[in-house]
Amino acid sequence: MSSPATEVVRLLTVRDETIAVAESLTGGLVAAEITTVPGASKVFRGSVTAYATDLKHELLGVDATLLAERGAVDPQVAAQMAAGVRKALGADWGIATTGVAGPEPQDGQPVGTVFVAVDGPSEAEKGAVHGGKTASLRLNGSRAEIRMESVRSVLALLLQQLASEQTGNERAQDTERNGGF
Repeated sequence: MSSPATEVVRLLTVRDETIAVAESLTGGLVAAEITTVPGASKVFRGSVTAYATDLKHELLGVDATLLAERGAVDPQVAAQMAAGVRKALGADWGIATTGVAGPEPQDGQPVGTVFVAVDGPSEAEKGAVHGGKTASLRLNGSRAEIRMESVRSVLALLLQQLASEQTGNERAQDTERNGGF
């Protein structure tokens, strides 16, 4: 069975689409995982590791008020990071990780609180029903385990979005073939 990163590269290559990554707690691990796959250069645009909260705003366009009110560990922050890196690096898809790997809580959030997000082509851009998706995780384990599970989770969320978009397109094509029924 192929790794999630291998499957991401394969699917994006077939679709002739690209990806960009915004990372906080994973510190570049998502980008490293994707770029270990032969052929990743066909789909991988780049990444931004915005570990410091101010960089999330400055480089990725995350709303400063949101960051001030809720901190960096928030589902909306993850969603804005994914959308921001997608725009900043000119990719079809943006994915993001933000959370608390430990050893101490951050922004009032306990260790193991992680948010991952995917932002993809909108209906207007690709003729597909899409947009963004965020997942909230409560992870256990060491700092390294939390970070690696965050990598797996963001790639799994992207694969889920790619699969659901594919299913949606197939349904639309079936509906057209069957006279709208």
